[in-house]
Amino acid sequence: MIDKLEFFIALAREEHFGRAAELSGVTQPTLSAAIKQLEDQLGVMLVKRGSRFQGLTPEGDQVLVWARRIVGDARSMHEEMRAARHGLSGRIRIAAIPTALAMMPKLTTPFREKHPGVTFSILSRTSVEILSLLGNFEIDAGITYLDNEPLGRVASVPLYSERYQLITAAGNQYSDRQSVSWAEISRLPLCLLTPDMQNRRIIDQHLAEAGGEVRPTLESNSMIVLFSHIRTGKWSSIMPLTLAETLGFSEPIRAIPIVGPDAGHSVGLVVAPREPNTPLVSALLDEAVILARNFRAKN
Repeated sequence: MIDKLEFFIALAREEHFGRAAELSGVTQPTLSAAIKQLEDQLGVMLVKRGSRFQGLTPEGDQVLVWARRIVGDARSMHEEMRAARHGLSGRIRIAAIPTALAMMPKLTTPFREKHPGVTFSILSRTSVEILSLLGNFEIDAGITYLDNEPLGRVASVPLYSERYQLITAAGNQYSDRQSVSWAEISRLPLCLLTPDMQNRRIIDQHLAEAGGEVRPTLESNSMIVLFSHIRTGKWSSIMPLTLAETLGFSEPIRAIPIVGPDAGHSVGLVVAPREPNTPLVSALLDEAVILARNFRAKN
């Protein structure tokens, strides 16, 4: 039953029998037969049938909710038994918004020192993608904004407040200032993350509230691209204080606090709302609480 439910979850996610079968490591006829057997066992049609995948039936949508819960609980049970036999081990899959990636070693390094049998897979994703991956059990945890856009049903640990700075080269406009306003920044040509990133939507919102408009001369979904352009001394950007401190910008690059208003948005760890959590997720939540305490002590 668990295997069949996992096949069904894969089909709902991929919306294609062939891709779902490939990702599940089985042939398409095997996956199709398993879905048909699941329908026979439950006595309902789960998938709208045709020459290709046409979506789930209303009953299929209901079963998908149960399937995710049951498969998640089964994985938790297996992981807990493994931890009881061999100690904490395995792989933790984390997806993080781009502006939080530079902070990740503050979480993963002390965690691995305590649990050397654990390995990590860390992905850069948008906040929307993080919630989708979490709902589909494709990641164990996410690092994302907590207070700006709806999160849905998740358990969360606030880590830090993201505050913003103008990153610019010495000699550029405002580079000699101790602070700068959102209204003033709206007049600058900027290199920013792309609009599908929540960080960009937050920046657009604050610039609009200040009566300005966004004037990007370059957009990218890669922080590395933004960093490399800033370091030329010819480009300016808006970045979180935590990120600027981690990267350690130095002369001739300046990081200038943005005020009027001094905006802040909560960033934290999110996991699926499940009790009990897997041993790996429970240990990660504990480490996140310690990290949050360290951030508060620093500020």
